[in-house]
Amino acid sequence: MALKNDGSAGLKDPLGLDRQSTALLQGELAWDEAVLGQGRLRIRSVVTLRWVMLASEAAALTLAAVVFALPAPYAICFGVIGLSAWVNLLVGIATPGQRLLHPVEATLQLGFDILRVAGLAALTGGVVNPFVVLILPPLALAAATLSLRPTATLAAVAAASLAVISLYAYPLPGAGILDAAPLGYRLATLAALFLALGISAAFVREAAQETARRALALDVTQAVLARERRLSALGGLAASAAHELGTPLATIAIVAKEMAREAVTPQVREDAELLMAQAQRCREILARLTETPGASDEVHERMSLLQLLQEVIEPHRDVKGVRLEAIVTGAPDARKPGIKRMPEVIHAISSFVENAVDFAASEVLVTARFDADTISLEVRDDGPGIAPEILARLGEPYVTSRPGAEGSRTGHVGMGLGFFISKTLLERTGARVTFQNGRPKGAVVSVRWPRTRIESAHG
Repeated sequence: MALKNDGSAGLKDPLGLDRQSTALLQGELAWDEAVLGQGRLRIRSVVTLRWVMLASEAAALTLAAVVFALPAPYAICFGVIGLSAWVNLLVGIATPGQRLLHPVEATLQLGFDILRVAGLAALTGGVVNPFVVLILPPLALAAATLSLRPTATLAAVAAASLAVISLYAYPLPGAGILDAAPLGYRLATLAALFLALGISAAFVREAAQETARRALALDVTQAVLARERRLSALGGLAASAAHELGTPLATIAIVAKEMAREAVTPQVREDAELLMAQAQRCREILARLTETPGASDEVHERMSLLQLLQEVIEPHRDVKGVRLEAIVTGAPDARKPGIKRMPEVIHAISSFVENAVDFAASEVLVTARFDADTISLEVRDDGPGIAPEILARLGEPYVTSRPGAEGSRTGHVGMGLGFFISKTLLERTGARVTFQNGRPKGAVVSVRWPRTRIESAHG
């Protein structure tokens, strides 16, 4: 079977709402590195990291002095550790552990740890001391919690410290041949440490940014879903109001008609006729509010596949230069499904249609298919298709090739959140979402559900 709609008729939005407000919502929550990089490091994290490092350093020095009896300036080393422990104790007592550090304060705290580790390394062999790698944890913490400028500052401090102690340092206790390590060996060690600094900071920073981006994108997803559910609730409320008010309005009309017929004075008759007119006006208003699939609670919660397609293409019918077509097909032996009205599904598919309209040359085809076990939707356009570098990452947050507002048919400026939000919402309903390029051209978005996940109990 096949039902076809060429875009000449469809369901109207009785409240005059469209998807642009959702675009504005996304814009308000756009990802900003300056926001994500501020106020994310707690003083407790710095204090805890420092205690762990001090304990490790003290244990290593004690082992070298007591067990291996290696010569070293232990008094100065333990003096540095003791002074650092005293500073850390004061910081922990004077500052609430949950307080978020200002970026400048965090930079100073972590810079202190980098210089302290470099100082201890200078007293015990410089870059040939294996414990010099303890310079990495403070920088990694900075990369995970601070913005680019403080992280780069600390990286520069660490690199300068390593460069100094690679040339000027006390001999490594008990190292033997390493006491006279050639300059080439020290420079190679320095290069390896520089490489470790850069790679560690880069990977930790990228992981932290990706986590922050996804967290913000999921916040936007939740906000969009909440908005769509509120809009859906308005439709159900209008349907319920029409149903509940129908009987009392009919009663008022009947009583007013009787009053007009039995009126003893012209004034009473005029009042009764006015009452009838106002009751009729109320019924007309309610009728307009229910000129949607939500004519009653049960009907509002259920819709056909064709009604779903009409609803998702409706906001884009007036776009010039693009023909929208909706088609529903099904297996000959399969029962036509009635599906649940889910705001997340309507929003997600409409977002795919909006994207297709922006990139289409002249046509967008929205197809629904069903069989005994599955229901699938497909949005296909005849545009240039998805660039390979975008296709590989499509569905992740902040990935977009949408044109600016001046080059967009819908006037929507993409942040790269639309596909992520839509894919996330659909996957929560049990759908499998795929993106690919069509043949010979265009892009294709496919969504597939088991019938049991989307079919209405009344369907």
